[in-house]
Amino acid sequence: MITRSASFRVAIGAIVLFPLVLLSGCSDAPNAAEQGGGMPPAVVDVITVKPQSVPLLLQSPALLAGSREVEIRARVGGILEKRHFNEGAKVSAEQSLFSLDAAPFQATVNRNQAELSAARARQTQAERTLNRLQQLRKDGAVSQQALDDALSALDVAKADVKTAEAVLQQAQLQLNYTQVRSPIAGVVSRELVSEGTLVSGPDMLLTYVTQLDPMYVRFSIAEREQLKLRAEAQSGAVTLPAQWQVKLLLADGSEYNQTGVVDFADVRINSQTGTSEMKAEISNPELLLRPGQFVRIELEGAVRHNAIVVPQNAVLDGGTGKFVYLLADGEQGGKVAMPAPVEVGDWVKLNGGNGWVIKSGLKAGDTVIVEGMARIFFPGMPVQLAQANPAQG
Repeated sequence: MITRSASFRVAIGAIVLFPLVLLSGCSDAPNAAEQGGGMPPAVVDVITVKPQSVPLLLQSPALLAGSREVEIRARVGGILEKRHFNEGAKVSAEQSLFSLDAAPFQATVNRNQAELSAARARQTQAERTLNRLQQLRKDGAVSQQALDDALSALDVAKADVKTAEAVLQQAQLQLNYTQVRSPIAGVVSRELVSEGTLVSGPDMLLTYVTQLDPMYVRFSIAEREQLKLRAEAQSGAVTLPAQWQVKLLLADGSEYNQTGVVDFADVRINSQTGTSEMKAEISNPELLLRPGQFVRIELEGAVRHNAIVVPQNAVLDGGTGKFVYLLADGEQGGKVAMPAPVEVGDWVKLNGGNGWVIKSGLKAGDTVIVEGMARIFFPGMPVQLAQANPAQG
């Protein structure tokens, strides 16, 4: 019969013996750390980096504005009788937006027309008087003084006609101004004054009209960025375009389907922000863009030469800085993944994605792991190429 004490001693002996058996069994096996902890090699894709010319992109937040925004005001005063537009609708150039009470202005035109007719009648009478006196003067029946007076009277009558014509023209303009028209084609805002209101004239704002095609894109570039680009252009590292192209990235991340051009760059630097203002013009035929809309812009056209570029997903963040995994020869043969710290510069567009320009940490000929990094658990882990021939990057 086995007592409880004997059973306890047997159990203790088994516990002590079991690790010894494991150790003796492992002594003949290869070192696990040297062989990747017993894990199979990670399957990875790589590229061999080489210098290349790549597009240089600049990004900046931007604000959209209509190419023209006009305040609609009446040129004359009067009662606003009628609005001729739907708020937020398209309007054409010279389209009537408001009508003012025209009756007082029409009465003024009628009076001035009558005054012009009277002035012309006086001119005709003065011409007849002069003709009679000229004939009588030839016969010696009137004095030279009488003839001179007739000539002066005709000159005064002609001047009165011109004055009456100018007054009538002014009255007709005032009458025309009772139709408040849009000077541009665009989209009209809401009415700011309702029908029946007494409009005082130009002091009272009635509405706005904004031209939405084309649109202006207003943004700023930091002085530091401009100096950097200028220095790189002078050294030959970068070629700048004669005219920058502009693409818009909308708030939902989508790319607008039209491309604009930069047509203004301010020579002044804003002392408050350290930036200079720039403006681009972009087509908006479908009126998808609206004034006051915030977007991000990409400036295209510049080229960076002799750049080392890797896909963005190949660059990892280790907490103390960015790094990539290089394909290296292992001490026991085969290939392993070794981290290499890098300093990134601009990002560029590559076929199939985006890339980082590597400012330091890589050289031509380095083989960079670009896929499969999630299966690399420690530096020096064995890896296996998914394809025999690495791509060129």
